[in-house]
Amino acid sequence: MSGDEQVGDSSGSGGRLMGWVFRNLAGPSQVQGAVQGGSRHARDAWKQDLERRKQWSREQRELKRAQREVRHAGD
Repeated sequence: MSGDEQVGDSSGSGGRLMGWVFRNLAGPSQVQGAVQGGSRHARDAWKQDLERRKQWSREQRELKRAQREVRHAGD
């Protein structure tokens, strides 16, 4: 075997063997319940945390908007 032979294909996917291994053994990850967790308590906690983050983002946008209005009113 010479040193310039290529293993796999040039796309970086690893060739047919690695494609078969991924599809049949590793496979795409299962996402059902991955974000929310397995229990109702975990899902509820995740939803509450998400809502708190959204509320904080809304408050920050409103604060920035109010600061801009004050700056523009002073011009």
